[in-house]
Amino acid sequence: MNTKTLILTISSLLGIFNSKGEHKPNITNIVVKDINMKEVKLSDYKGKVLLIVNVASKCGFTKQYEGLQRIYDKFKDKGFVILGFPCNDFGGQEPGTNEEIKQFCSLTYSVNFPMFDKVKVLGDDKSPLFEVLTNNTKTGKSDIKWNFEKFLIDKNGDVIDRFRSITTPESSNITSLIEKELAK
Repeated sequence: MNTKTLILTISSLLGIFNSKGEHKPNITNIVVKDINMKEVKLSDYKGKVLLIVNVASKCGFTKQYEGLQRIYDKFKDKGFVILGFPCNDFGGQEPGTNEEIKQFCSLTYSVNFPMFDKVKVLGDDKSPLFEVLTNNTKTGKSDIKWNFEKFLIDKNGDVIDRFRSITTPESSNITSLIEKELAK
């Protein structure tokens, strides 16, 4: 067995690379802050199917909070969680503080899925989470184009799909994939 084969075999066993030697995008080693500034290890969500979304309160897509909440309500008892990450990178559409964002989401859309600290999804200070989500062989190597871009994560923390802002949360493209992943 040559060195390259040995490294790929060990890496595959560790879950770092797939059988073709491609890097597996995985989020379990990332730590983020929730909307109350408490550190959260994304490994705590292992065993859950996740939909990670960059959100904003003053965006043309803000009404997608309704659909996000509906699919969260529909699937949460089956092991599904939505993680909302406020972002002010696009047209200043999320200017509020964490407390203002929390109040807006709760009062306007009755959001009760986990919300997190405001993040950067573009540029040199891009969040490590969004670096993994947007720079891999599975979902592509391109920046997020606007608010409410969605990333589906499997029960092992692997990034499995990406949906642009125009795709509504309740679309069959998203819900059928959630159901498929929950059934595994």
